[in-house]
Amino acid sequence: MKPTLAADAISSPPRESVQAKPTVAEHDLVARAIVARLDRLPATRYVWTIVFLLSLGGCFEFYDLFMTGYIAPGLIASGLFAKASTSIFAMNSIAAFVAATFTGLFIGTLGLGFLADRFGRRRIFVVALLAYTAASVLMALQHSALGVNVCRLLAGIGLGVEMVTINTYVAELMPKNLRGRAFAITQIVPYCAVPIVALMSWWLVPQHPFGIDGWRWVVLASATGAALVWLIRLGIPESPRWLVAQGRLDEAQRVTQRVEQIVERQYGLALPEPAFREHAAPTTERRFGDIFKAPYLNRTFMLSLFNAAQVIGFYGFSNWVPSLLSSKGFGLVHSLQYSFLMSIALPLGPALFFRFADKVERKWSLVGSSGAVAVFGLTLANQTGAAGLITFGFCMNLALTVMSYSFQTYQSELYPTEIRARAIGFVYSWSRLSAIFSGFVVAFFLRDFGATGVFYMITGCMVFVMLLIGVMGPATKGLALEQINR
Repeated sequence: MKPTLAADAISSPPRESVQAKPTVAEHDLVARAIVARLDRLPATRYVWTIVFLLSLGGCFEFYDLFMTGYIAPGLIASGLFAKASTSIFAMNSIAAFVAATFTGLFIGTLGLGFLADRFGRRRIFVVALLAYTAASVLMALQHSALGVNVCRLLAGIGLGVEMVTINTYVAELMPKNLRGRAFAITQIVPYCAVPIVALMSWWLVPQHPFGIDGWRWVVLASATGAALVWLIRLGIPESPRWLVAQGRLDEAQRVTQRVEQIVERQYGLALPEPAFREHAAPTTERRFGDIFKAPYLNRTFMLSLFNAAQVIGFYGFSNWVPSLLSSKGFGLVHSLQYSFLMSIALPLGPALFFRFADKVERKWSLVGSSGAVAVFGLTLANQTGAAGLITFGFCMNLALTVMSYSFQTYQSELYPTEIRARAIGFVYSWSRLSAIFSGFVVAFFLRDFGATGVFYMITGCMVFVMLLIGVMGPATKGLALEQINR
C-alpha cells in the first residue's frame, strides 16, 4: 500500500510525541488520517464478520421484544397475569408487562447512553449483554406479576444500552459506501431470532416440559444464547474513531493498522488511497447540549418525533399480533401458528433489499417503507380469513423491517463521533418512552374499537412519519460521517 504524504507523516510517530499531549495540528493530522483510512476499507470477510458478531447482540432485543407478544398467552394461562384486568394500568395486565419492557429500554437508551461515549463502545456492549443475561435468568424464576415486571425492566435496561452501543460502533467502523448494507445485516441477523421465538412459543407456551411453564423455557433460551454471544464477541476491537475522539491516538493507530493488515490480506490488493479532504478531526470539545444547536437541532427534533410515532406502528403490530388474532376469533394455538408464519418475513425484508441499501437515499427509503406499512395496515384491517391475515401480515412485517434498518442507519449518521452514542440514545429513547404507553394505547383501541381500530391507528402513525422525514430529513447517501456532520 503506497501511503499518502499525510499517512506517511504519521505512520511512525515518535513515542514522546504520542505520550505527550499532541498539538492541535498534530492531533488534527493523525485524526484525519485515521478516519480517512477507515472510510476507504473495502468489503472483506473480516469487516463483515465484525458486523455479524455485533449483530448477534441485537438478536436478544428482537427476541425479547417479539417474545412479549408471544408469551403473553402463557403468562395469562399460568395465572400470573389477568386476561381481563379491571384496569389497563394494573400490574398484572399484559399492558403493564409491555410497559416494563420499554421502561427498561427507555432508561437504558436515555439514561445510560452516555456510558459508551465515556468508557468506550467495546467495554459497554460486553457489560450490557451480561446484565441482560442475569436479568433474564431471574425473570424465568419469578412467581408473581410484580417480580416478572421488575426483571423485565432490568433486562430492558441492558438491551437499551446494548443497542445504542452497537449502532454507534457500526456507524463508526463502516466505510460510507457500506454503511447501509452493514445496518441491513444488523437487522437481518437479529430478525432471525423472531421466527425462532415465535416457533419456540408455538411449541412451548401451551406445554409444561418437566412440569415447568413453557414461557419460562422461552425466556431461559434467550439468557443461554446471550451468554454464548458474549463469549464469542470478546475479540472485537475498540472503535478507532472513539479512541481518536478521546485523544488516545496511539491506540487508534494500532487498532486501525491491525484492521488494515487483515483487510488487505483478504482483499489481495493494495488498499485504495484515503480521501483526507472528506474528513474532519474528531475532538473532545463537543458536548451533549450541541444536539440542541444548529445544525443538529432540526435533526434532533425530527428524529425524536419520528421515533415516538414509528414505534406505535411497529410494536403496536409486532407485540400484539397473537392478541389481535385472538380478538378476530382465533384460538391460542392458531394465533401463535399464524404469528410464526408472519414472522418469517422479518429477516427477509433487509435481506431482499440488501443490494439497494446504499443505492437509495436513506430518507426516501424511510418514506417508501412507511408508506408500504400504511397500505398493508389498511388492507390487513379488513381481512377476516386466515389466508388474507397471514399474507398481508407477512407483507406488513416485510415493510416494517425495511423501515427499521433504514432509520437505524439514518439516525446513526446524523451526529458526530464525540456525542454519537448519547445523541442516538436521546432520540431513540423517544421510541422507548412512546412504547411504554403504546401498549396501553393499543389495549384501549383493541378494547373499544377492535383489531380494525388498531390497524387504522397504525396507518395514521405511518402517514405522519412519511411527511416528517420527507419534509425535514437531510440527505446522507454516499457521504462520510464527517461530511454529514461538518
